[in-house]
Amino acid sequence: MHDSFTPLGGMVPLINIMLGEVVFGGVGAGLYGMFVFIVLAVFIAGLMVGRTPEYLGKKIESYDVKMAMLAVLVADLHESGILRARGGRAVRYRRHYQPWAHGLSQILYAYVSSAENNGSAFAGINANTRWYNTSTAVAQLLGRFFMIVPIMAMAGNLASKKVVPASAGTFQVTGALFTTLLVSTILIVGALTFFPALSLGPILEHLLMAAGKAF
Repeated sequence: MHDSFTPLGGMVPLINIMLGEVVFGGVGAGLYGMFVFIVLAVFIAGLMVGRTPEYLGKKIESYDVKMAMLAVLVADLHESGILRARGGRAVRYRRHYQPWAHGLSQILYAYVSSAENNGSAFAGINANTRWYNTSTAVAQLLGRFFMIVPIMAMAGNLASKKVVPASAGTFQVTGALFTTLLVSTILIVGALTFFPALSLGPILEHLLMAAGKAF
């Protein structure tokens, strides 16, 4: 059904999934994805203003940031794998999806949805092949289990820490300032990670459509 959207319309559910379901319209377990972005936002805020990174009274240390970045890097693997598949072995199955930019959008959605959502696909792609059945299963394994391991490690580490009383050096994680910082972190760390793939897929397709190109 999503394959009937305009290029930019089809990009919306893509972005919702890519951000880890942390925005409105992204259906899924976005709580732990938001937790990762909160840890990164608190750490970045601490670096900028010189205050101790804390969240829920627990100090955010190097181990927590490393686990958060590891969870983000797992998502990066999806993009690099998709682009390699588009230029490599997946070309052999060109009859199973549409060519050009829209074909990349179809492949992109299939892998991203397998990794972070319900495993659906654009209607224009035939994902019932040996290649897609195997590769999307690998994407699901990486996206579900490899991402949850560092998040559980981070949660366990924070649970074992003692609550530190707030002081003058504590960065407040409530209010408009932290909300703005959190949204900026989601956009910079999350959205820009997948911008190269989106620019070669739905964004390029929209520009070609505006130029009168048909597929």
